[in-house]
Amino acid sequence: MTGQTNEPLLLLIDLQKGFDHPKWGERNNPEFVSNAKKIISHWRESNLPLVHVRHASTEPGSPLAPHETGHEFYEWAMPLEDETELVKQVNSCFIGTGLEALLKSRGVEQLVVLGLTTNHCVSTTVRMAGNFGFDVKLVGDACATFPRTSASGVHYSADIIHETALASLHGEFCTVTDTTTVINAQ
Repeated sequence: MTGQTNEPLLLLIDLQKGFDHPKWGERNNPEFVSNAKKIISHWRESNLPLVHVRHASTEPGSPLAPHETGHEFYEWAMPLEDETELVKQVNSCFIGTGLEALLKSRGVEQLVVLGLTTNHCVSTTVRMAGNFGFDVKLVGDACATFPRTSASGVHYSADIIHETALASLHGEFCTVTDTTTVINAQ
């Protein structure tokens, strides 16, 4: 990439009220919100670049649909006037958003990623970012997810889903890290 920058860009994925809807089940990682807030605050205080991505679901009845209140960002994650917001309709932040072109135009090589949900939009985006050649740090304690049931009827807790998603990504598509390490590195 030309015009490269040493500043990592913070990619905030789907920090939306719709994930408080009871249809998802109980979210894991009670520290998710406080950790995400710490990183966002640190990024802003350090004048580092960040991009907000919002999911605009096209699925009937989705709490993340544009006409639903769940489409709104959490108050603590609202983009500021000079911060970029992208809207997606699929799991990957790279599809249909112009994210890759934006990152290349800014010379970004490093991404720090956090958000919802670990095993869906976060995982899909991190996998693509790794494949596109970005150096990705995934803040595991600033991500969260929900329980899932397999096709054979086995129920998996949100903690198991979260941990296995992080384990599947670490060392292959990204480096999984934590809030304290990310803040201390900047």
